[in-house]
Amino acid sequence: MLKVAVIMGSDSDFPVVSGAVKVLNDFGVEYEAHIMSAHRTPDEAADFAKNASDNGFGVIIAAAGKAAHLAGVLASHTCLPVIGIPMKSSTLDGLDSLLSTVQMPSGIPVATVAVDGAANAALLAVQILALSDAGLMSKFAAYKKKMASDVKKKDEKLADLLKETL
Repeated sequence: MLKVAVIMGSDSDFPVVSGAVKVLNDFGVEYEAHIMSAHRTPDEAADFAKNASDNGFGVIIAAAGKAAHLAGVLASHTCLPVIGIPMKSSTLDGLDSLLSTVQMPSGIPVATVAVDGAANAALLAVQILALSDAGLMSKFAAYKKKMASDVKKKDEKLADLLKETL
């Protein structure tokens, strides 16, 4: 199975990004996590992205705040799918990060999840890898089925609660 790269622009991103790591662990998806900066270590970021496919990666998740150029820089140096996690920052409450991540020029796509949406970034990475891995697709289908079952149980509890209050 291909691996997922989880790249953070700063160690301060880890508390949010750990949500992606948890999802990848839950699905048994191998990953590597690194800290790289689009601005402070641009050569390393470019080199990582250029070699990601040869190094066994199938998807790159990139988390960055403020200017949030990391996902776009990585995407410009690879043919792999890149998923951007715009990070909530002290400036503009993450809106700047969201706009920087989602507003990519034509030809350099970056799939973008919600601000601090690390779990969804990992779930999207799992879905992408599952396209070529039947076992992973089965796990993802079971995950979706469990989510639906959980909602139905909550709906039943709500119905019971409403009956009790009337």
